[in-house]
Amino acid sequence: MSEALTVLGLESSCDDTAAAVVRVEAGKRTRILSSVVYGQEALHVDYGGVVPEIAARAHAEKLDICVKQCLSEAGCALRNVDAVAVTAGPGLIGGVMSGVMCAKGIAAGSGIPLVGVNHLAGHALTPRLTDGTPYPYLMLLVSGGHCQLLIVRGSEDFTRLGGTIDDAPGEAFDKTARLLGLGQPGGPAVERQAASGDPARFRFPRPLLDRAGCDMSFSGLKTALLRTRDQVVAGKGGLSPQDRADLCAGFQAAIADVLAEKTRRALDIYAAEHPDIPILAVAGGVAANKAIRAGLETVTAQAGCEFVSPPLALCTDNAAMIAYAGAELFVAGRRDDMTLAARPRWPLDQTSPALLGSGKKGAKA
Repeated sequence: MSEALTVLGLESSCDDTAAAVVRVEAGKRTRILSSVVYGQEALHVDYGGVVPEIAARAHAEKLDICVKQCLSEAGCALRNVDAVAVTAGPGLIGGVMSGVMCAKGIAAGSGIPLVGVNHLAGHALTPRLTDGTPYPYLMLLVSGGHCQLLIVRGSEDFTRLGGTIDDAPGEAFDKTARLLGLGQPGGPAVERQAASGDPARFRFPRPLLDRAGCDMSFSGLKTALLRTRDQVVAGKGGLSPQDRADLCAGFQAAIADVLAEKTRRALDIYAAEHPDIPILAVAGGVAANKAIRAGLETVTAQAGCEFVSPPLALCTDNAAMIAYAGAELFVAGRRDDMTLAARPRWPLDQTSPALLGSGKKGAKA
C-alpha cells in the first residue's frame, strides 16, 4: 500500500454505539483520527443486564449521530473516506443489523466501498493497530461475551487453541456482582471489593485445570460462589462487608489462575510453532483487571515472551478496531455488496468445532 487509506468504522454488536475514522499508511503508525462511543448503561441498569430490543433501538437512534460526530472530529468529509467498515457479527442480532443497515446506506448513497468485519477479528487485530505487532502472535481475547486463545497469522487466518465452553469471564463477574448485591458492570465492582479481601479464605474451584488443553469453563464458579454465600448467610444471618470482600477476592483469584494456566499451555503450543516470535497480546475489558493482568504478565515473563496490551479504550468495544480490521481486509481485496448479512454467530476459526453456549453479551463464536 503506497497511499494513505482512510476508513470509517461502525460498531454496534452489543450495548455500545461507536464510529471511528482511522488512517493507515504503509511504513507509518496507523492514526486514529477520531473515535466516538455512546454507551447504553443507563438504559439497561434497571434490568441487570443488556436487553437486546432496547439496545437495538438505541443503536438505530444513535448511529447516524455517531457517524456525523466522528467525521467532524476527524476533520474528514465523507467524500475523503476510502471505505466504510462495519461489524457484521457476531453479536446481538438487532444491534448488528442496525450497524449493517447504516453502513449499507452510507455505501449506497456515497459510492464508498463496503467491508463487513468480524467483531472478534477487530479485537484480535487491535495489537496491530496500537503497537504494529507483526504476525503471527498469540491472542487472549477475554471480555464480557467472549474468551478465546488464538494464534493470529493474518487478517483472516486464525487458529483457536481454546476458549470458554460456557460463560465468558465478564459474564461470570457480572453474575457474581449481582449475587453479592454489587453494582454493574460487575468486573470493576468485584475488583474494588477484592482489593480489601483475603483470596485464601474461600477456595473456589479452578475448572478444567485437571483436563488437558486450553478450553475453559466459568459457569461453575458462579454456582460455587452462590453456595458459599448461602452458607455464610445461614451461619451468620447475613454478609458483612469483609465477607463480600473475601468472596470477591477468592472468586477473582480463581478466574486469574485459570486464565494464567490456560494461557501458559497455549504459549507452549504457539512457541513450538513460532519459537522466534514470542508475543502474547491480550484484548477485552476483563484484561484491565489488575490481578488477571499480573498473572498473565508473570506467565509471559517466565516464557520469555513479549506482552502486548492495548489501551483499555481500545480493548473494550469500539469502532477504531473495526475500521482498522476493515482496512486490512480492504487492502487484501475484500469488498462486500448490499447482500452483506448480519450474523449472530461467526467463528474466527472456521475449521475448529464451535464452542458451546450463548451468553448475555452475544453468541459464542
